Amino acid sequence: MSTPRAPQTTGPAPDTSVNDVNDLIGSGQEGTIGDQVRGYLQRIQHGDMGALPAVAGLVVLTILFSFLSPFFLTERNFANLLTQAATLVMLGMALVFVLLLGEIDLSAGVTSGMTMALFIVLVNVHAVAWPLALAIAFAAGIFTGVLIGFFVARVGIPSFVVTLGLFLGYQGLTLMIIGSGGLYRVQIPEIRDIQNSNMPVWAGWVMLAVILVVSAAMSFWDRARRTRAGVPNRTISLVWIKLGVIAVIGGAAIAVLSRNRGQSVGVVEGVPIVVPIVLVILWIGTFVLDRTRFGRYLYAIGGNAEAARRSGVKVMLIRWSAFIVCSTLAVVSGLFSISKVGSIDAAAGREIVLSGVAAAVVGGVSLFGGRGRLLHAAIGALVIAVITNGLGLLNLPAGVNLMVTGGVLILAATVDAVSRVRAGGSLMRT
Repeated sequence: MSTPRAPQTTGPAPDTSVNDVNDLIGSGQEGTIGDQVRGYLQRIQHGDMGALPAVAGLVVLTILFSFLSPFFLTERNFANLLTQAATLVMLGMALVFVLLLGEIDLSAGVTSGMTMALFIVLVNVHAVAWPLALAIAFAAGIFTGVLIGFFVARVGIPSFVVTLGLFLGYQGLTLMIIGSGGLYRVQIPEIRDIQNSNMPVWAGWVMLAVILVVSAAMSFWDRARRTRAGVPNRTISLVWIKLGVIAVIGGAAIAVLSRNRGQSVGVVEGVPIVVPIVLVILWIGTFVLDRTRFGRYLYAIGGNAEAARRSGVKVMLIRWSAFIVCSTLAVVSGLFSISKVGSIDAAAGREIVLSGVAAAVVGGVSLFGGRGRLLHAAIGALVIAVITNGLGLLNLPAGVNLMVTGGVLILAATVDAVSRVRAGGSLMRT
């Protein structure tokens, strides 16, 4: 197969000394918007569906529940849905970093629970200042990632076995920290406000403006880098379309959240504080995966670890780092959880890890590694949150919720496996 030539120019030679071509994000494709659409449809035909099934499912579920329950599309429920999903969104994004390697972390949920138990006990029982106690909790999360990474990357034990061991062990550690039958209330206003307070209405619109400015700046920066390197850019119309979609969807969401959703004398309005926190972490994580060597190496190792090793990638160090990032973000997920619930007990984090894996897979992150984005996990988490929220409004038993969520997960995993085969992979059969 021949290598495509760089476009001929009459000006100065491309400046590849300033920006290495390998550091550029994505791949350029010349042509009109119609060419872009045809190229996207071709990728879908070859199995690269991305988050398309999850987005379609989200739309269908929203329409379905809006007909089944008159409360589903209310301002109050929309805000509740965002806060309910925040914990799962964060845990799903944490797991993406290890799933991209084709690994798994079954201990992420109990890591969040154990670190939050340590945090609250230090504050409530030992009178430690909450910022210091929170720093200790994050240090415990980082240590957990270091520990997992050592056994997986250095010793060579399968991640399933190591994290399953921690899944069991950390439940015992949490029980020892809190005590049998113990429960502690979250008495820190700053922590409770994360999930239970809202920004001023004007701050929501400022947030949207900042998102548009940052998105535009990053898009034009990427285009400038590609131009200097002599790499073709996609049509600029796609930039304006992306900004338009962000403006329309974001503006609609903020308009709904800016309306009074209080049911009593008090006024409740504005974007929940947890939303910008999630968006900032999503942006930082996406930047790391898309625009740094660490991110490219994650995808390379997940696609073919041996080829990455022969190319000079320090596979062991990257694997180690991915588990540290996962455990650290799991602590953030736990912080969201205790803010929402308002308490911590010995059972914290036992069940949510499976939902976190489900969120990532439903969103389009491949279990086989090498494919997926943080946004995909966020969309998958929203799908699961919509299912839970909608079925709750219909007063259906919890068993139905588990059955539906399990069915959606199996369907998503099937789509992932089939798309991998169509893209040139293989399924193992006996």
